[in-house]
Amino acid sequence: MYQLFYYPRNASWAPHMMMVEMGLRHELILVDRKSNAQKSESYLKLNPTGRIPVLVDGELVIHESAAIGLHLCENHPDSGLIPDMGSLERPIFFQWLFYLTSSLQSELMVYFYPQRHTENPDEATAIKRAQEARVTDMFALIDRELEGKNFLAGNRISMCDFFLFMFAHWASDFDKPPLSFEHLGRYLRNLAKRKSVVAASELEGTNLDIYR
Repeated sequence: MYQLFYYPRNASWAPHMMMVEMGLRHELILVDRKSNAQKSESYLKLNPTGRIPVLVDGELVIHESAAIGLHLCENHPDSGLIPDMGSLERPIFFQWLFYLTSSLQSELMVYFYPQRHTENPDEATAIKRAQEARVTDMFALIDRELEGKNFLAGNRISMCDFFLFMFAHWASDFDKPPLSFEHLGRYLRNLAKRKSVVAASELEGTNLDIYR
């Protein structure tokens, strides 16, 4: 049985949704960010970066949500959450996965933690405002990509879709939120109806009413 160390709506959410989609037996272990448990001595032994999530698979311990997702996909290829080796969809899958987790997620982190990117506290608000504009442009690009499509990479759901749903949800409070885009909004509302997304969200106490 897998063990996923998580906190609601953190980067553990996408791997959690994936495990539910795959029908995998797993145990959720809460890492209480309110008490800074991710910086505790016991947690740092699992993940020296002090971040969430961590996946324990027997003797194997993995951190970084994208690495966890890929490990699950490769362990369970029949799930179809990663395109088959040699298929034309596979490089497109990796293109979007890396864009989401290396570019979009990184820009979102600057938005959420602007104080870490300046020595002048007075600049944090301006950094946050600039980052919101940058990330909104990235969602606009994804919106154009989703025109006439149900999924981001190929004709069936993949790991990319769970990560995009998570990142888009993080940006729900933007002046122009992801749901306000024509194609991206449709896509997100459809994903929010998926049984795995609903089930994982209910377990984490995440309300999906905005997608109705």
